Amino acid sequence: MLYEWDSAKNRRNREKHGLDFADAPHVLDGRFVTFVDDRVEYGETRLVSLGLLAKQVVVITHTPRGQDMTRIISMRKANRREQKT
Repeated sequence: MLYEWDSAKNRRNREKHGLDFADAPHVLDGRFVTFVDDRVEYGETRLVSLGLLAKQVVVITHTPRGQDMTRIISMRKANRREQKT
């Protein structure tokens, strides 16, 4: 699987959440749980995945781009409720 993201959004994400999108493949190439985010009509399929990064549960929002590409939208530490999932 290949991954892409907006570099400016990644910079803002690092500043806000302290996590780099470049680490998302470590989560998404391992064991994780994914569900479809259908709360809003985004015009695309949005997926939310929870997995471990350095023994910490993280939440990654992403969308498929064709057969072999995933676009990372956001990445943050899971809150307490999400950690129980």
